[in-house]
Amino acid sequence: MKRGKKNSDAGDPVINSDPRTGSSELDSWMKPSLSSMKSMGLLLAVLMVASVMFSLSVVLRDPPSDDVVETDAASRVLQLRFHQAMESGGGLSEKKDRFGDNLVLGFDKESCLSRYEASLYRKESPFKQSSYLDSRLKSYQDLHRRCGPFTGSYNSTLDILKSGDGSDGGTSGCSYVIWLNSDGGELGNRMLSLASAFLYALLTNRVLLVEPAAEMADLFCEPFPNTSWFLPSEFPLHEQTLLRDSGNATFAYRHLVRESHEQQKLFFCEESQVLLNETPWLIMKADSFFAPSLFSISSFEKELEKLFPERETVFYFLGQHLFHPTNVVWGLITRYYRAYLARADQRIGIHIGVTDTGNDHQFQQLVEQILACGIRHELLPEVEKQRHLPSSQVLNRKSKAVFISSSSPGYFESIRDVYWENPTVTGEIISVHKPSHKEYQKTQRNMEGRRAWTEIYLLSCSDVLVVTTPWSSLVDVAHGLGGLKPWVLNGSDHDPYCMRARSMEPCAQTPWSHGCKD
Repeated sequence: MKRGKKNSDAGDPVINSDPRTGSSELDSWMKPSLSSMKSMGLLLAVLMVASVMFSLSVVLRDPPSDDVVETDAASRVLQLRFHQAMESGGGLSEKKDRFGDNLVLGFDKESCLSRYEASLYRKESPFKQSSYLDSRLKSYQDLHRRCGPFTGSYNSTLDILKSGDGSDGGTSGCSYVIWLNSDGGELGNRMLSLASAFLYALLTNRVLLVEPAAEMADLFCEPFPNTSWFLPSEFPLHEQTLLRDSGNATFAYRHLVRESHEQQKLFFCEESQVLLNETPWLIMKADSFFAPSLFSISSFEKELEKLFPERETVFYFLGQHLFHPTNVVWGLITRYYRAYLARADQRIGIHIGVTDTGNDHQFQQLVEQILACGIRHELLPEVEKQRHLPSSQVLNRKSKAVFISSSSPGYFESIRDVYWENPTVTGEIISVHKPSHKEYQKTQRNMEGRRAWTEIYLLSCSDVLVVTTPWSSLVDVAHGLGGLKPWVLNGSDHDPYCMRARSMEPCAQTPWSHGCKD
C-alpha cells in the first residue's frame, strides 16, 4: 500500500517518497543540516590545529631569553625601560643615536650592542650636546672615512712619510695624529689620554689612529662607521723613527706624559702649533687627560667654546662617543647589573682606592668615614643596633644597591655586615655587592682589562658616586662617563664627612704648566 499525503491541516510536514531512490523529502532536508554541522566541526578543528602550530612555531623560532625568564623586580625594571624605549623610539633597532638626530649608518647593531643599549642603564642626563659638536662629529666621521687606513689618501700620505719629502705634504688633503699606548699605563689613564688626543684631532682636522693592541680591540668597539681607528700593522712605527731629529717635515713626535721635560710641554704653546700645521704625521704618546691644556692655546679657544658651551662636559661627550664596550665586556656589565643592581630604587657606587694595610685602626676609620659620609648626606641610612628586627611601623620599603669597587675585600665585607646584621632606621633595604676576583685569576691576560672596564662602567651607571680619593684615573673615567659629581672623602682625622666635587670633569687633571709666553 502506497503512502499518500498526510493531512496538511494537522500542521505536520508533508512527506513524499521518491520511488526511484527510496529517499523522502525529510531525508533531503536532514542531509544538508548534518553536512553543515560536520563542515563546521571540521573547520573548528582545523583552526585549533593551526592556532597550536602557529604558537609552537613562534616559541621554537624565538625561544624565551634569559631576560624573559627572570621574574624578579630587576627583570620588570628592564622590561619597563625597554618598553619605554620601544614607545618613544620605535624600538631599539630604530633608536635615535644619542650623539645626533639620526642613527649613524654603517654600524651593525649586533656587533656592538652597547652602542644602542647604553641609555637603558643610565638615568637621563641633564646635559645636552651642542648642535655644533654634533655637526663637527659628523664631519669628522666623513673625514675619517675618506682618509682612514688603506684609503687612497692614506696610502699617498704614507708614501710621503716613507720618502721623507714633505714638499707635497698637502696634496692628499689628509693629516694624522697617531696615539701610542703609554708603557704600563692604567686603563683609565689610557682612556683619558685617548679622549684628549681625539679632541686635538677634532681641533686640527686630523684623523686619529690608535696604536694596534689586542686589548684595545678586545675592550672597545670601533667608534667610527665604515672604517677603523686602528693604525695598520704595516705602518713603519719603529723606535729609530721616533728618536730621529724632527727636522724631517713629514712627521713630528711629542712625548706628552706627566714626567715630560719642559721642552715637550711647549706643545701647548701657540708657536708650537703653528709649526705643526703643515706636518702630515704627528706621533703622540700620552698618559693623562691633557684636554684642559688645549684651552690655553689661543687659536683653539673659540672653537672649544662653540663645541662645549659647558666646559665640564668635554670628557662626558667625547668619552661616550668613543668608548663603547665590546659584546664580551657588555655581557659582563649587563649580567651583573641585572642580577644585583637593576632591582634597586637607587644605585650607590663606592670606589675605595686604598688597599688594606693591615692596620686595624686605619681600616676601621676609613669604613666609618664612608658610612658617615653616606649618612650625613642621606645617601645611606643609619642602622639601629639595639633593635634586631625592623619596626612594623616603618613604611619606607625603598631599596638601595651599593656597588663597591675595591682591590681589598675587607672594606666590602665590613660595609655589607653593617647592613646585614642591623636593620635600618628608615626601613630601607640595603644590599651591598662587589665583583669577585676569583673568576679572573689564572685566566687569559686581557681578562684583567675586561674586569677593570666592567667596574668603571658599572660605577658610571650609579645614581650617586662616593670615592675615597680623587687621584684615580678609574674614578675620573667613571664619573666623567656617567656625568656624576662624586662625593669625595676629606681624608681628615677630625672630619669624618665628605665634600661634593665641583665638576664631573676629570678634575684631578689640571692644566699643565707649560711656560708659554703671554
